[in-house]
Amino acid sequence: MTALNPILNFLTQPATSEAILPLTLTSVADGQDATSLLQSLNAAFLIILAGEAHPSFAEAQTYLEKLSTSPDWGKAAKFYTHSAQLIAQELEQACAKDAELTSKLDQMASTLTGTAGDTVAAANSVWSVLFPEGTGIWGQETERVATLRAQRTVAIDQLNPAPINNPAKQVLFTSNALLTMPLGTADLSNFDTDFQTDIADAADDPQLYWYDHPIPIGIAEESNEILYGLKHLNHAVEFENQQSGSTDKVNCVLSVSVTHERLQTLGKSYLKQVLAASDPLDQLNIFAFTETDTNRLIDKVLLPILEKSSASGATKEMLSVFGVDGRYGRHYSFLKAIVALWNVLVDPDIKATFKIDLDQVFPQAELLEQTGKTAFGHLKTPLWGATGQDASGQNIELGMIAGALVNQRDIHQGVFTPDVTIPATKLAPDEYVFFSKLPQALSTEAEMMTRYTAGTDFDGETKAIQRIHVTGGTNGILVDTLRRYCTFTPSFIGRAEDQAYILSARGQQPNLGYAHASGLIMRHDKEGFAQEAIAMAKVGKQVGDYLRILLFSKYAEALPEVVDSIKSDIDPFTGCFVSRLPITVAMLRFSLKVATLFNAGKSDEATEFIHTGVFQLQEGLDFIQGGPSDLQKTYEREKAGWQLFYQALEGVEKALQAGESWAVDVQKATQQIVENCRVN
Repeated sequence: MTALNPILNFLTQPATSEAILPLTLTSVADGQDATSLLQSLNAAFLIILAGEAHPSFAEAQTYLEKLSTSPDWGKAAKFYTHSAQLIAQELEQACAKDAELTSKLDQMASTLTGTAGDTVAAANSVWSVLFPEGTGIWGQETERVATLRAQRTVAIDQLNPAPINNPAKQVLFTSNALLTMPLGTADLSNFDTDFQTDIADAADDPQLYWYDHPIPIGIAEESNEILYGLKHLNHAVEFENQQSGSTDKVNCVLSVSVTHERLQTLGKSYLKQVLAASDPLDQLNIFAFTETDTNRLIDKVLLPILEKSSASGATKEMLSVFGVDGRYGRHYSFLKAIVALWNVLVDPDIKATFKIDLDQVFPQAELLEQTGKTAFGHLKTPLWGATGQDASGQNIELGMIAGALVNQRDIHQGVFTPDVTIPATKLAPDEYVFFSKLPQALSTEAEMMTRYTAGTDFDGETKAIQRIHVTGGTNGILVDTLRRYCTFTPSFIGRAEDQAYILSARGQQPNLGYAHASGLIMRHDKEGFAQEAIAMAKVGKQVGDYLRILLFSKYAEALPEVVDSIKSDIDPFTGCFVSRLPITVAMLRFSLKVATLFNAGKSDEATEFIHTGVFQLQEGLDFIQGGPSDLQKTYEREKAGWQLFYQALEGVEKALQAGESWAVDVQKATQQIVENCRVN
């Protein structure tokens, strides 16, 4: 573990100044205060990572050994001990494979001793080993933006000859409604008695899933993200109709995902009651799908189709990829896949889907004034579905589309104000290990802020940008593209499901890409109304970010291309989560964050971090170990499941064209299930 000694030395006991992050151990004693015990437990782990040169190394070893037999703290102590062993193995294996890494470790050790007071030099030194995607950005922002734009350039051969021309009729809008248990202060008196009883009964259920800012049932209307997003979408459609003179309604599909199992049966009832008590959303047809509804589609639609088409080995378990409960990846894939089913069995006029997040709104007046087009005008771009060559000369199909975001607090500066900007050169201890905001800001400027102007390098007709960095909202895919590439995000992905989605198309030709829609910008309003929900989910979100490193790194290894090839395309931001040292980076981030919180006197938050992190990170570590790992097996199983799903749609489509009665019956069953999902 001596490889990490220079980093831990720098962060915890610099010779020339007060420690950035002092580590202290207390004795293990009966009745010891839980806060100091957990602080010492975390400190012991960091001291072990620092290696035998640390003056408290032997004491830290003894500390972990004693606690490993404790009925209260044994699980956490064993987690830290096992993680230290995994890090040692990972570093040894990585250095054996890569002589350059060994050289960089040696260079880092010598460089850090001379970087006192120079944050950028120190960060670049550590990052060269742990976070190479962040090196060399500070101080070279303009050059790096230009370089990244060049890498994302697509020379257009052919624009889409039949682009979207009526988004209201041709695009299925989707979003995810994430529900969690009521807050302690919630007033549920407006809900019916049975609903109140069922919610009370669910109070003792364990939490199964963690989301960034789930909506607590019973939250006030002004803080309800579902109502907020749908009302603003309703206003956006109204604006479109005023401009065009149309009276078209827009179809909007919601996936209803929950944090606790018994909320699965309550989600649709909750939505109906909340929408009924609010102003009517007369521009929208809203359909909400719970896990119960997706199971019904499997039983009544997909399995009967496959039985008729004699699909070998087709089972309900294989089709269980089609659903809404679970981590983000599962409902995200559903919100894309539903459009293919809709096109074949509900409405053939639907040609694409476009996902929004409910804390994002179309600022229609600003878009029209500053870009010359409304939101729907931007969705009509013939770049969506164009073909060409990427910067490496490979053929590419821009069958997907991506817009950008502007923060609510910044929109007065204009819609082309990036929502993430280059951060100041000041770092917390864990950010010396990994600082994704820096490459995120770089790709935000290089990709999302690119404008198309006639007569320039990027005119949007002969030259355009393909997007790698996308957000969970403001992106879409054409039905034809979806059915050919069978893209999905694995259900084990709990953060950045949007970034993971396109990776499933790796290895297929032509390459699949997102068209950058310059000017298709949504206003991000979460800080204006969802503060309570955001605060409640803070720790779970951060731990999910550590898991993201473990899962993305191993997911990349499971794909049908070498990792270096994948990273060359998706660096710096998406690719920074594909690490050559994922366990080392994730565990260093976690433990340094915990130590920082304890040092700052935020012991309650630090304790929550440990309780949440030990459980989730251990689960993640178990999931990625072995050969083949559970991750590898899950990916292969879900890939086969999605191929079966699209095979079913192709089978019923042909049967409908042939006028087969069973296919007509399946179509009617689908339309009945969909109609039962209507909530307004």
